Amino acid sequence: MNSGELMVVLIVAIVMIASIVKHRTKVQHPADGNGETRVENQRLREEVQELKERLKVLERITVDKENSLAKEIESLRDR
Repeated sequence: MNSGELMVVLIVAIVMIASIVKHRTKVQHPADGNGETRVENQRLREEVQELKERLKVLERITVDKENSLAKEIESLRDR
């Protein structure tokens, strides 16, 4: 190998190592994204919280309806 070929091999090796290190740091710290990612994550968290609250309301309504329906049936049986 002459010095020119050695230089090319070294440059390619350095670029490959740098890309591997860059990829690993992104994988280890995905939450350290840019501002857009953080804003999107916050928006999604708020949306999930709102959906959870809606689900609680729907569950309460469903349970209340079942209880009131059972009471209504019992009152009709007592007649």
